[in-house]
This record gives sequence, C-alpha cells and structure tokens, in this order.
Amino acid sequence: MNKQKTNDMTVGNPVRLIIQFMIPMFLGNIFQQLYNIVDSIVAGQFIGVDALAAIGSTGSLMFFVTGWLNGLSSGFAIIVAQMFGAKKYDDMRHFVAMSIYLMFGFAAAMTIGFLVFNVPILRLMNSPADLMGDVAGYMGIIYAGLLVTAAYNTLAAFLRALGDSKSPLYFLIISAGINVVLDIVLIRFAGMGVEGCAYATVIAQGVSAICCLVYIKKKYPILHLEKKNFELRKGSMSKLMILGIPMGLQFSTAIGTIIVQSAVNIYGATYMAGFSAAGKIQNVIGMVAVSMGATIATYVGQNRGAGRMDRVKQGVKYSWIMLLVWSVVEMALVYFGGKYFTYLFISPSQTDVVQVSVIYFRTVFWAYPFLCTIFVFRNALQGMGYGMVPMLGGVFELVARTLIVVLVAGRTTFAGVCLADPMAWIAALIPLIPYYYYVMGKHMKAMRQ
Repeated sequence: MNKQKTNDMTVGNPVRLIIQFMIPMFLGNIFQQLYNIVDSIVAGQFIGVDALAAIGSTGSLMFFVTGWLNGLSSGFAIIVAQMFGAKKYDDMRHFVAMSIYLMFGFAAAMTIGFLVFNVPILRLMNSPADLMGDVAGYMGIIYAGLLVTAAYNTLAAFLRALGDSKSPLYFLIISAGINVVLDIVLIRFAGMGVEGCAYATVIAQGVSAICCLVYIKKKYPILHLEKKNFELRKGSMSKLMILGIPMGLQFSTAIGTIIVQSAVNIYGATYMAGFSAAGKIQNVIGMVAVSMGATIATYVGQNRGAGRMDRVKQGVKYSWIMLLVWSVVEMALVYFGGKYFTYLFISPSQTDVVQVSVIYFRTVFWAYPFLCTIFVFRNALQGMGYGMVPMLGGVFELVARTLIVVLVAGRTTFAGVCLADPMAWIAALIPLIPYYYYVMGKHMKAMRQ
C-alpha cells in the first residue's frame, strides 16, 4: 500500500523539509502564472495595447474565480494531509472521495452562473465599451473550462498533501509549454485574437489535469479509491466545508481587487494596461511567499495530525524569517527594476503605460514585508484546522481596499488608488497575528501537561 514515494514532514529538519517542498511549489506556481502572463505578452506584442488592456483587466476576476476553486481544493487537502500525518489512510481516502464530489458540484455551478452573468459582471467593473467584446469572449471561454481548472487543482492538491510538490511542477511545465505554442499559433497564425489566448489556457490546463490523474493511477496506490470510499458519512462533507469554504472565501477577497480594477478602469486603457503589467510582475515576484504559504499549510497539517505542535512552532518561525528576508529582495527588485520588467509586456516606446507601472511599484513596494507575513500566519492557522479567523483577515483586507477606492477613485491621482493594496495587507494582519499566538500558546500548554 505504501510503495509510492511520499514526503513525511513529521520527521527531519524543519528548514530542510520546508525548502525542499517549497522550491517545486514555487516553480509550479510560476508556470501556472505563465498561463495568463503569456496570454498578456503575446496579446500585447502581437495585437496591441487594447488587447493587453482587455486581457489584463480580467486578472482580478480570474483570480477571484480560479482562486475560489484553488482555495476550496487547498482547504480540502489540509484534512487529507492531517489524515496522512496521523496514518489514518482509510479516512484519508474517504475525504479524497468527498472532496471530488464537492469540487465537481462547485465547478459546475460556477460555470453556469458566470456564463449567464458574464456581461453584467463586466459592466459592473466599468469595462470600456470598445473592449467589452474581447473581454467577454475571453472570460466566457475561461468559464466554460472551469471543470478542467477544478480537476487540476484538486488532483495537484492531493499530491501535495502527501508531500509531493515535484510531480505537479513537471506537469505544469509541460502544459505551460503547450500554452505558449498554442498562444502563438492561434493568435499570430490563426488570427483568433484574444479568444485564442483563452482556448490555449483551457487546453493546456486540461493536459496538466490528465497528467496528474494518470500519474496518481500509476504511482500512488494509497490514493486509489474504492466504492466504499464514496459512501457518505455523517459530518464528512461539513468537516471539509468548514476548512474549504473559508479558504475559498479568502481568495474571494479578490472582490476587493476587482473593486480596485474597476477604479483603475475609470482612468482608461493606458492605466489599465500599465496596472495589468505591474500586477503580473508583482504576482510573479510574490510567488515565493505564496509557495511558502502553501508549504506551511502542508507542513503544519501533517505535524498537527501527528500531534507535533513543537515542530509546527519551529516551522512557522523559520518560514517567517525566510520570507522577511525575501521581502527585502522584492522591494529592491520592483523599486529599481520595475520599469524594465514592464518591457516584457509592452514596447518601451509606450512610455505612458510604462510610467503607470512605475507609479504603482513606487507606491506599494514598502509594504511587501506585511504581505509576506500574511502568508505565514494565515496558512499556519489553516494547516492547524482553523478556517474562520483567516477568512476574517480576508474580510479586513476587503474592507480596507473598498474604503480606499471609495475615498480616492476619481477624486485624486492614480497613485491614491494604488494605496489600496498596502492598506489591505496591513489590515489583514490585525486578526491573524494575535490569534496565531493565542492558539499556539494553548496547544503548547496542552503538550506540557
């Protein structure tokens, strides 16, 4: 039953285990980001500023939609990691089966709902009328492929719950390569416009999902499900939802990002394009923190299941130190190099667009240590099985972004709108840090008794 290679994070040096798990996670997240980034690069270089603005303006909406599915699957996988750490393999397979039920249901409902309300949502976001056709066409194809997105996120989350962060990386590399080729073929040679980017993304994600499924069937007998695993047990679904929904809603704080995007849209296509490019650069650089957060969730989940709260405390402390160091590197990268990174998305001759990106980076760079800290404490709490307070942190984040936008959008310069991000990151920490130290103190006291 246990011939497959798993990574038991309840034994061994915490720092070494965390780094070994995080590096493939980071590379995997980078390749996953490449889907939308390559779409933007190809559209911006081969079609023009309007195409970059159209695809770029969907970034926050895509993060909201796909982030919800990613959050759900990550929350469900924490319970899988806890059962694996506790060596309760029958229970683990049962929760895997219930997760599949839930993910399919959510993805199907979202596909129908977002396809029906596609254009009304874009109108609420102040999408310019001349870009509406491109934006609606692009998002419609993405919505139609949500079952594929859910399949990959779910299968990859199961592998990571067992400590395997390398296999999802390999599959993403393959699919990212397919995405690049299809983008160029469908846009440059088939003349499909921005819709070609969406088709390329869905097809490439489908390949990664199939790769995950085949690999699990061949290499992970511990995840092979039987009919009995799909039988409903009292409380199973609710236990998954208690963790999954808060993590999904955590990504729904992208509603705040959508609100910010709506404010940016008021300033026109130049600001939309510059803000889009800056956001994508920031997302790539921030993948270290995102990957460390996902690593912490798995590490904490396994050790919580094994009752090793002393290792949980160690791992969280070392992860925080590493991320604070990285945040200083991030600050230097965007402050001094942000302008040059923007050239990936748009010609240097588009000086107005480039200047918009520079304004954004110069406004937010100082707050990166706060952003990195969010990933440490939020994911540590989730890994221990606490979902509500991390969700509350997301609510604080949403409120802060909304207040800034309401106060400054259309009343001041673009830089005022950019302040919404730093204020949101600081606000999110208000409930997270005190609650982490409260629950950790309670667990450590219980261990000593």
